[in-house]
Amino acid sequence: MNLLKLITTDNAPTTLLIRLVVGGVFLSEGIQKFLFAKAQGVGRFEKIGLPNAEVLGPFVGTTEIICGLLILIGLLTRFAAIPLIIIMLVAITTTKIPMLEDGGICKMLHESRTDWAMLLCSIFLLMRGGGAFSLDRRV
Repeated sequence: MNLLKLITTDNAPTTLLIRLVVGGVFLSEGIQKFLFAKAQGVGRFEKIGLPNAEVLGPFVGTTEIICGLLILIGLLTRFAAIPLIIIMLVAITTTKIPMLEDGGICKMLHESRTDWAMLLCSIFLLMRGGGAFSLDRRV
């Protein structure tokens, strides 16, 4: 994949709305993994049994901050969406799928609604790029 294909985007102005949601949520979540490490970062990763939580927590937080910022400004939007898609797939697999056993499908779907929205919006950005009001479009 060459750089030109990575930054190619359509000219849709409405893509900005998706970028604002995805970038804003991931930026905020990444910052919270550092500010509230016990509840949102390392501590949470330890609680759900992820390996090397002391490394994984800051790594995920940093990735969310960097990719969230890139998406907000619309720079390398497609590239930035890839790690966020992976993060959401891991989040759904490790925290939401286990809910099926305890609370059933309705509880799992209710608790995972934001996860699914972030996953699908990130996939949208991977497919379409940053849109009209992005640095990708300017380059």
